[in-house]
Amino acid sequence: MAAGAWLRGQVTNGGARAVAREASMAAAVAGSVLRGLLRRQLSAQIQPLLSFRAMSSTPEQPHASHSYETLKVSRVREKVFHVELNRPDKRNAMNTVFWREMVVCFNKIAQDSECHAVVVSGAGKLFSAGIDLMEMGSAFVMVEGEDTARKAWNLRKKIREYQESFTVLERCPKPVIAAVHGGCIGGGVDLISACDIRYCTQDAWFQVKEVDVGLAADVGTLQRLPRIIGNQSLVNELAFTARKMMAPEAESSGLVSRVFQDKQAMLEGAFELAADIAGKSPVAVQGTKVNLIYSRDHSVSEGLRYMATWNMSMLQTEDLVKSAQAAVERKSPKDVVYSKM
Repeated sequence: MAAGAWLRGQVTNGGARAVAREASMAAAVAGSVLRGLLRRQLSAQIQPLLSFRAMSSTPEQPHASHSYETLKVSRVREKVFHVELNRPDKRNAMNTVFWREMVVCFNKIAQDSECHAVVVSGAGKLFSAGIDLMEMGSAFVMVEGEDTARKAWNLRKKIREYQESFTVLERCPKPVIAAVHGGCIGGGVDLISACDIRYCTQDAWFQVKEVDVGLAADVGTLQRLPRIIGNQSLVNELAFTARKMMAPEAESSGLVSRVFQDKQAMLEGAFELAADIAGKSPVAVQGTKVNLIYSRDHSVSEGLRYMATWNMSMLQTEDLVKSAQAAVERKSPKDVVYSKM
């Protein structure tokens, strides 16, 4: 009897120990699984933040097909190019090479299906000091020609060539965003007036400087600035006096749409805006730019007629079908993949 009781006790105790061991192993497995789930969940939450940080700090990639003396072209986001005025030691003053390279650069961008939006900024301490008088002053004084008429003809031809250097920004179907820091003087104002959107830093200032150097602005400011600001009195004041317009006044008058604390914040804002635009249908965005500019220079009835002619073909795009499908499925426009253009 005693031996049987002892044996039953041993079996019972062994069973208890076995159960305890199994429970301990199960707890360990459950803990491991739980830790794995927590790690995956935490990783899922953190990864978007890391991706955003990586995207925000993505180094600019120089563009192989764009090599210039006065400009630096790089890809900063998907389908977004950054064109930087790159004469910081000369305060980005506009020399003879610059005027030629602007035309070449933006004609290439206009035809590049890898680019859907552009940001223009200046390297160094300021956006641009305007025309390089030290280098180009003689170009306007020493004009070729046997008499006054021929000299005037050649000078007019030269001025028209310089005008094309900024008109090419306007004619480029890809939206162009100007990002201005520090001074934007003379030719710098001509340049940004031809851009579609303008951002600046809180220390930026703008100056239609030409009257102080003995000439009337002749490459776009006097033609475009009144349409941008919509206040002829203010435009006249700026053009007649060459006084500085500081960032707060530039924003309140409509010259710029946003003011940022510093250059880095401004560039990030400009790049993000450009990326947002570049992610939309290029048929829609580029068609919008073309028609906005046409309507600016024509009557309402002419603009409507042009728009109807434009859309009679553009409405047949697959982009419209893709966008409509995304709306039905309650997807974001960012989820739609559009063909390059």
